[in-house]
Amino acid sequence: MAQHAYMIGTGIGNLAAGIYLIRDGGWHGDQITMYGLETHGANDGDTVTGYENEYGNQALKNSQGYLAKGGRMLNEETYENLWDLMRSVPSLDHPDQSVTDEILDFDHAHPTHDVARLMDKVNGIRNKGDENDYRHMQFDNRDRYLLTKLMLMPESKEERLNDIGIDEWFASSPHFFTTNFWYMWQTTFAFKRQSSAMELRRYMNRMILEFSRINTLEGVTRTPYNQYESLILPMRKFLEDHGVTFINNRKVTALTFKDTPMRDDIIVTGFDYEEVNGDHQTGHVDVNEDDFVFDTNGSITDSSSFGDMDTPLKENHEYAPSAALWKQASEHFYDLGHPDKFFNDREQSEWMSFTVTNNDHKLLNEITRITQQQPGNALNTWIDSTGLMSIVVHHQPHFHAQKENETVFWGYIMYPRRHGDYVNKPFIEMTGREILTELIGHLNEVDDGRDKIGDHIDDIMASTVNVIPVYMPYASALFNRRAVGDRPLVVPKHSHNLAFISQFAEMPFDMVFTEQYSFRCAQRAVYTFLGIPLSKLTPLHHYEKDPKVMARATKTMFR
Repeated sequence: MAQHAYMIGTGIGNLAAGIYLIRDGGWHGDQITMYGLETHGANDGDTVTGYENEYGNQALKNSQGYLAKGGRMLNEETYENLWDLMRSVPSLDHPDQSVTDEILDFDHAHPTHDVARLMDKVNGIRNKGDENDYRHMQFDNRDRYLLTKLMLMPESKEERLNDIGIDEWFASSPHFFTTNFWYMWQTTFAFKRQSSAMELRRYMNRMILEFSRINTLEGVTRTPYNQYESLILPMRKFLEDHGVTFINNRKVTALTFKDTPMRDDIIVTGFDYEEVNGDHQTGHVDVNEDDFVFDTNGSITDSSSFGDMDTPLKENHEYAPSAALWKQASEHFYDLGHPDKFFNDREQSEWMSFTVTNNDHKLLNEITRITQQQPGNALNTWIDSTGLMSIVVHHQPHFHAQKENETVFWGYIMYPRRHGDYVNKPFIEMTGREILTELIGHLNEVDDGRDKIGDHIDDIMASTVNVIPVYMPYASALFNRRAVGDRPLVVPKHSHNLAFISQFAEMPFDMVFTEQYSFRCAQRAVYTFLGIPLSKLTPLHHYEKDPKVMARATKTMFR
């Protein structure tokens, strides 16, 4: 009997693992079955109706417009695994072209150049050429010393950062958190002050190429449409065309293991499941010892809550389903990490997003006028906003179904339990209309035109089809303070057939909160199980060892 692979979760990591099995392992698609709670995952983007139908979500019932819980900024230089694998996947819009070529061609034709990255009440856009110009990092010597010391710490000494937050590392230099660098870095990558210093160290090394251009985000690579349509759907189509079986709306609730003499040998013999739609029917699937199980042991969009234009969201207090399965496995074996470090402290990990759909271009044109940049030029952050609000206005259209008269953009709030500046209630309790009121208030602050955006709030509200707030309790969970060993290895020691593919598996050097990390997890797991030498893993760039890159970074430190 042929071997079989069972993929628990249909996020981008397991989709990549399926493609690696077929491309590099010579497997047939009928040897692979994928089980998903839903089809969107963290790389999402759809009409509201698409989400309502899939989730059966009452909060979205009768809503209109589009929804993207978030967006992912790719990078041409440091997403080596993604570009390599997606060269094997045909584009849906241009079947004679690979997804990699389609994305890079689009990005090269629409390069990012942010000219309104930071805004404040006093200066408006912080690019006026004075000491607040965000071209300046604004470090003092203590900041430089601590950041350099963190970056130069050898990987072998990472345990020195066990459970250390960024705020603790810079405790002797609180000035660091007032710099342009910190405002830009935290809102580009979704760090918080209490996030892991260990992860900041990894980012500084892996993304050092971006350090000298963080103010313009010129290193950001954009997809032609949202990531669901530009990445996920082509991957699913590739796998379906090769005969892979997808089973949606099924939650795996427990893994069963073989009782071995050594007790620490990990051999999955089956798993229990529950249908999440309909009558919640339960069942069990047997797994042979020579089959493989690839588990998504944590998702940053689990347990999300949705609102709409005039309805606030209702917080979902459910422990992340993907992490619950990881926790069940970790109770059987001692070296599978500690999921509670990432999924039991919402203060560290929570934030909100909101997607705005308009039936005309008035609001988009006003944002373009105020920020002085065209759609597609990355993001804008209001550093004085209590919730730390940012918006991302994509190249239009952002959805295939988007009509010519429609515009869609999204934003996010890093601190959802803080009160708004223009609506006196916590963001997590606001309707979409109230969040849009907050945004217009902040836009009005920096609007130096005679005809200000605040004068048109009624017209803008009338043209707004919907604003969908989404609360994500685990959005930054991958940055939670952690220690070495809190994340399981991609293929744990003594594991015969269980691998973890997610942002919560442990690999050297690479950085979480990136598709690159998920793709590399997938490659490492597949190559390990198939006996392909790990020396054949896709080569990674080490820009932190490039003298020219480091010279530019050093110069930027003093800019």
